Amino acid sequence: MTERVVAGYVPDERGDDALALAGLVVAADRSPLTVANVYPPSWPTPGPGRVDAEWLRFVKEQSREALDLAAGRLAGRVPKSRLRYVTHPNRGSGRGLIEVAEESDAGLIVIGSAPRGRPGRIAIGSTADQLLHGAPVPVLMAPRGYAEDPPERFDRLTVAYWPRRGAELGLAAAVEVARRLEIPVRLLTLLVRPAGLGVRLRGGEDFMHLQHEYAVRDLNLAAQRVTGLGQVVTEAAEGAGVDKALRHCDWLPGEILVCMSSAEGPLRKVFLGSVSGKIVRAAPCPVVVLPSATLK
Repeated sequence: MTERVVAGYVPDERGDDALALAGLVVAADRSPLTVANVYPPSWPTPGPGRVDAEWLRFVKEQSREALDLAAGRLAGRVPKSRLRYVTHPNRGSGRGLIEVAEESDAGLIVIGSAPRGRPGRIAIGSTADQLLHGAPVPVLMAPRGYAEDPPERFDRLTVAYWPRRGAELGLAAAVEVARRLEIPVRLLTLLVRPAGLGVRLRGGEDFMHLQHEYAVRDLNLAAQRVTGLGQVVTEAAEGAGVDKALRHCDWLPGEILVCMSSAEGPLRKVFLGSVSGKIVRAAPCPVVVLPSATLK
């Protein structure tokens, strides 16, 4: 039995996107799926009369109704024998999903984009922020609107790769995700061109050319360490910023992008650094962020 997947669900576009993406994961690796709705608990100090009790009854009912909607969305897509629905109290939805993942021994948490995000991109709201600064397992995020036209299956796993401390462990963890989903791997390094490089620095173009050569060399060395997945594609993309560098890459309909947590983050937790954060926001596909445990 593969590790359980936890999908955070709320009855709106975010929840539908998370379910569509989680459904693809469990279809690919036949893992069990827990759909969780996190609701706010009552205050520790009871208020006057029965107001608190009535409020708690109301939010619990709303939570159960949300999961009924989720069950309707998943009908016929995931076998009932592999489905579980959970309501869970916590004032922070991200922290609540972490607790559900820990209690169910899950290996992946799936959520949708915050509602303010651009269509086809990921915006990091409060739920994602809590998960990306403390989840003990990988966090997979769906772009806004992913459920409107999801792919039939995953096509490829792209790893945002750059050599640094712990890179080999992070690469091994990303490759394990690809094996789990039975898809090929592309290793991608982004070369960000500083603004006004040619004007401010003599030999700036030569510098970028040299950086490109170094990146290709490091990518080829990393690709040699990936075994058992067939040919590994490598790519070094350049642009004036992370967003423009990503635009220079080709993206398959069923692509997933993997980012590694900052090496400076807490042990055994997801911790999103500034570069990874820019990649998450600019990526045109779902993004999974690996916890720091894989990088130590």
